[in-house]
This record gives sequence, structure tokens and C-alpha cells, in this order.
Amino acid sequence: MSLINTEIKPFKTQAYQDGKFLEVTDATLKGHWSVVVFYPADFTFVCPTELEDLAEHYAEFKKLGVEIYSVSTDTHFAHKAWADTSEAIKKVKYVMVGDPTGAITRNFDVMIEEEGLALRGTFLINPEGQIKLCEIHDNGIGRDASELLRKVKAAQYVATHPGEVCPAKWTEGAATLKPSLDLVGKI
Repeated sequence: MSLINTEIKPFKTQAYQDGKFLEVTDATLKGHWSVVVFYPADFTFVCPTELEDLAEHYAEFKKLGVEIYSVSTDTHFAHKAWADTSEAIKKVKYVMVGDPTGAITRNFDVMIEEEGLALRGTFLINPEGQIKLCEIHDNGIGRDASELLRKVKAAQYVATHPGEVCPAKWTEGAATLKPSLDLVGKI
């Protein structure tokens, strides 16, 4: 079963953000757009490149009213240690969620059970707590924050313009489509 349009499941955990520890729950992700990015583990190879890329685009996400939550099965203590020792992770100002029990990772169906690690899963959650985008990658394939930004803008556009949809390669300000009987077979 797809997670698209389902509501996020309850959770409660600890996180690290910009020098502080904080509690994060499912309620934390509601009331605004949220991007939840799962990655396998701290102190690895592809992961810091992705988190740094998100950090470099964080201001753009914030302008859209989007908060980013990175999640791994590490603890919030490990996230702090990684931020203290990695130049790439020092740039991260968004929330780094610890999921040492794997509960959140399982809630989003990205747990690799035999390894106790997450797949590279990306989820966009609307202010009501519904999942609107779900992408899961093999752990050898890194993601691109600028492409994620484009998809966030498309999801926000569709949410505020009922009856319109965004075609492939849609960018902000480009034409959209209004599905109708008259449009069938004309694209």
C-alpha cells in the first residue's frame, strides 16, 4: 500500500539542531510543510553530501514555509558528535532526528531490518500531516536538493490551486494543466 495521502503515524523522539537537543513528535511536523529525509547513518559517505546540499538550500525551503527533518537510526548524541567533527554537517541548521529504536523509520516503510538502517527516503508532508511525496532510493544513489525544491513548489501550487496539475519539468511560474474532457488526447 502506498503512503501517499496517508497521515503520518504518531512518534516521539529526541533530535539535535544547531547546538541544542529537542523533542520532536508527529505533531511537530504538522501546521507547516515538512520534508523528512531518511539516510542510513552518520559518519558515512553519501549521507554528508546530501545533508550538506540540503543545508545549502535550507534558506530557500524556509522561504516556502518548509521545515526539514533529517532522520537516521543514530541517536541525537551521535548527530551532535557528527556536527562537531564534520565540516559538511557543521553547515546543517535544520533538525537532525534520532531514531535509535527504528520506530519512525518503520512508520515510513524505509527500514532495512537486517541492517538496522534506513533507505534513502524522502517524504513531503502537508500542514495537515498527510504525505504528498514519497521517494525511496537505493543507498548508493544520492539526492538533489534543488530537484526536491521544485517538487515542493509543485505540491504547494497544486494544494492552493484545486483543479490544476503540474506537468513534467514544471517550474514556478510555468503553465499548468486543467484536466478536463476537452484536454483528453490533446497533450
